[in-house]
Amino acid sequence: MLEQLESLNSDEKALLYNAIPLITLLVAYADGEMDDEERTWAEKITEIRSYSYHETLQEYYENVGENYQDKLDQILKTLPENNEERLAEISKRLEGLNEILSKLDQVFAWRYYKGLLSFAKHVAKASGGFLGWSSISSPEKKLLGLEMIAPIVLEEEPEE
Repeated sequence: MLEQLESLNSDEKALLYNAIPLITLLVAYADGEMDDEERTWAEKITEIRSYSYHETLQEYYENVGENYQDKLDQILKTLPENNEERLAEISKRLEGLNEILSKLDQVFAWRYYKGLLSFAKHVAKASGGFLGWSSISSPEKKLLGLEMIAPIVLEEEPEE
């Protein structure tokens, strides 16, 4: 992944790496508060993806996973206390990915985007339901499409 980022400035790189913690916060606070299951599961997903996701993104997830909880807390400190304002600010930050993704290789950007969507869904499933699994709240469902990020569409999807 690092070669994909060479053309980006430091702020753009930072946003690409902060997207995962931002999505964690977006989904977790969709219903007003983040619980321990969402926090823990988000960190676990980044760890798993560092060795079992598409090879072009494994290094990305490895970097995202380093000191994940600290990164999450640092970002949270920069967000408004009011939940509605917090969600709006997170969405605004994530919207910044649109310009960045348009600068990257299209297949890579597509894989990155698909990864963000599936990550959001995994975090949403972390709490609720039977024994805390597989239930996505109505407020979470509204955010899972990450509508602030323009979909990356390929004419033909690459073989994995």
